[in-house]
Amino acid sequence: MALAELERDPAGGGLFASPVPPPCRSRPCVLGVDEAGRGPVLGPMVYAVCYCPKEELQELEALGVADSKTLSEAERERRFGLLEAAGGLLGWALQVLPPQHISACMQQRAKYNLNELSHDTAMQLIQHALDNGVQVAEVFVDTVGPAEKYEAKLRGRFPGLEVTVRPKADALFPIVSAASICAKVARDRAVKCWNFTEDLGDDIDRDYGSGYPNGLVRFSWGTAQELLRHGGVPVTWADEDPSQDPSAPPSVLSYFTRSSPPPLPHRFFQERSLKALAEL
Repeated sequence: MALAELERDPAGGGLFASPVPPPCRSRPCVLGVDEAGRGPVLGPMVYAVCYCPKEELQELEALGVADSKTLSEAERERRFGLLEAAGGLLGWALQVLPPQHISACMQQRAKYNLNELSHDTAMQLIQHALDNGVQVAEVFVDTVGPAEKYEAKLRGRFPGLEVTVRPKADALFPIVSAASICAKVARDRAVKCWNFTEDLGDDIDRDYGSGYPNGLVRFSWGTAQELLRHGGVPVTWADEDPSQDPSAPPSVLSYFTRSSPPPLPHRFFQERSLKALAEL
């Protein structure tokens, strides 16, 4: 199963996909896009696409797909199993974005916000389906940001596709509901199987209500920053303030600081071309 690799290395992220069903290579298909983990402070964000031939949508509805947020974890797992069992007609692909990647994007000098990251990831997955021969005809997307602008952006990127972007699309369109289930199941498994870099022993409490200060946390989130501000241990890095540590090397930034020009002499001296002498 494709998710087995994610469970072995949940922090690695990357693209995971089912085989493309043969009917999806020859018949017009609908494709749904949704995500899981956009809001939480812990763990990865997972984007998912799910697709099937248009005439098979009733078969998909018969599987009982629904918005993953309305289902228990056990029920999501059960319905994901049904989606996998329908692999002869239905395919999916996931992009798992690790916390480190999310934080790096949001904290880099050239700001790259979560909406842009979400849009780009969704477009990459749609392109992945097209590149693998899926005959995508219609795309349904759960919106991120203003639906009209997002829809126009997708139509500009994929002019040959019929694109519909709506709020709560995971509750409106079964193909988006299926993508929602795939994304949430993958994220749940990634968090449950997380490999901590710290030596926490063999008996790890997997109830992450308070979180852990490691690679599972998105440090760019305001929630994490507040926790660090009030409960974290203060650390002074030599590169931040070398004046407090005489043995520390100079700050890297000091090599790039432009020195201020010397002040100009009084106009009286400038007009008479007089210069001060350091010594006679």
